[in-house]
Amino acid sequence: MAQPSRLIYRKPHLTSCSGKAKGCKKVDFGEFGLMCINGKGMTKDLQQRTGNWVTEKQIEAVRVVISKYCHLYSKQGAKMWIRIFPQLTVTKKPIGVRGGSGKGSPDRFVAVVKQGTVMFEVANIPESEARECLRKAGAKLNVCTKVIKKGERGLYE
Repeated sequence: MAQPSRLIYRKPHLTSCSGKAKGCKKVDFGEFGLMCINGKGMTKDLQQRTGNWVTEKQIEAVRVVISKYCHLYSKQGAKMWIRIFPQLTVTKKPIGVRGGSGKGSPDRFVAVVKQGTVMFEVANIPESEARECLRKAGAKLNVCTKVIKKGERGLYE
């Protein structure tokens, strides 16, 4: 699983997932992309303007799904791009430990995905197969997703 090789801060303050994406708002490398629309599992009010954290395990699960489709079309030169990276450390206290005595130890890494971020891209796969592939990949994530084509308008363009 992906994780940073070095960290500047071992236990950073948590960042906000609310707001619009600043970068990765359009399909740059491939022909089709998987875009975050909003966060899942939140109240309707929060859902309309937030993203969510995507863990390293979820990114790996999506990579496996997409690479199966890329393997089927490897003779046509199918490729995939992962545009997010888990670089934020999330801490957790051990079970049975009471409150106080500082922040917990680092538990896992997450990628902060805001609304409008293109997370994954594929190229050289037929359109129907690419849409099916990215639809299945989006089911592995804890954010609502949308499949977009290169040149299509995203959420905030």
